[in-house]
Amino acid sequence: MTPRRTIAQPVTVTGTALHAGVPVTMTLAPGASGSGIIFRRTDIGADIPARYDQVSETRLGTVIGQGAAKVGVVEHLMAAAAGLEIDDLLVSLDGPEPPILDGDALSYLDLLEGAGLAEQAEKRTIIKVLKDVVVESGDARASLLPDDALSYTYELSFPVIGEQYYAFAFSRAGFRAQIAPARTFGFLKELEALNKMDLAKGASLLNTLALDDSGVVNHERQRFADEFVRHKILDAIGDMALAGAPLVGRFEGRKSGHATNNALLRKLFSDPSNYERAEL
Repeated sequence: MTPRRTIAQPVTVTGTALHAGVPVTMTLAPGASGSGIIFRRTDIGADIPARYDQVSETRLGTVIGQGAAKVGVVEHLMAAAAGLEIDDLLVSLDGPEPPILDGDALSYLDLLEGAGLAEQAEKRTIIKVLKDVVVESGDARASLLPDDALSYTYELSFPVIGEQYYAFAFSRAGFRAQIAPARTFGFLKELEALNKMDLAKGASLLNTLALDDSGVVNHERQRFADEFVRHKILDAIGDMALAGAPLVGRFEGRKSGHATNNALLRKLFSDPSNYERAEL
């Protein structure tokens, strides 16, 4: 039997929300066994389960919740929790998003590891992919394919960046070294328009790799030559963590994003013959 896992003690951090641009204080605390990951908006008194069927928006980040009770940009923290194989966690926020911190998953990973890990009473379960599940939107494509282990591949193509490909066979050590440090990125020419839409107000040259027509502006912050495709895998890991239990299968993405990732999980769970649940 493999027991479920949470953290041993609470840990608190304050930082800036990526899109809202406001200060947010976040406390990560042990979750009740079997509860999964819950986001709690302490400012409005609402709890939101971190699940694919709670996703309400996917523009420049994955948003969960309905109406005023929303939490945005959950994918980086969800990726960190998945990277540590944490099943149960209570995330309390006094604002609309987790603080962006360093724009990666490593910042959250360090917080979670600093809190210590603790085993739970209940057994850990997995969701094993049994059939090919594919979604396409324009030239974007995302797939979940049967396999004996969890892995990710991604093909990226962007102006200035060009084409990048990365394959990642999941392991906790590999996630920390290869994926978690990869920062989010964006194009400077889009920033003014995004700000007018109340987006990216907390983006800075410290937490985001900024691109102009000549390449990376803050290249001293870049950790990998192919950091962009690694970050897309980071996003996919966070989005797939909204399945509610660890997946066993192969994720393949090509020019895909949060919308196709969520559509992929919705399609997976739309047909019970696509998957099976089992104890790990």
